[in-house]
Amino acid sequence: MAEFPPIAHVAITVTDLERSTRWYRALLGAEPVLDEDETRGGFHHTVFALPNGQLLGLHTHPGGARGGAFDEHRAGLDHVAFACRDRVELESWCHHLDDLDIQHGGIIDAHYGSGVQFRDPDHIALEFFAAPT
Repeated sequence: MAEFPPIAHVAITVTDLERSTRWYRALLGAEPVLDEDETRGGFHHTVFALPNGQLLGLHTHPGGARGGAFDEHRAGLDHVAFACRDRVELESWCHHLDDLDIQHGGIIDAHYGSGVQFRDPDHIALEFFAAPT
């Protein structure tokens, strides 16, 4: 058996693709690398390339998102965490969130690492995370 592969991409369903694309563009400081209709899957996706080679996709589906607002307490996605090298990088992301007027809970320290939690326009839980050094 081969070594377990890293995550290649994360795709999230959003209610307003234009709004979410603007929000993630500002957060990531990058332009999407792909914006197209997926004819086989029947959805539209906008994809951002992250510096580590992974991809973050925003999807919309015909008929729109169903099931109400995002809630990490329901079965499915809990949150997406982006890795930071250390606390200094984590602090810089806090400042970036502040500059973008994105609400966050500040740095929370735990024995397994430190994180900053925040939410996207669809209330999807996101985090910047630094493992203990």
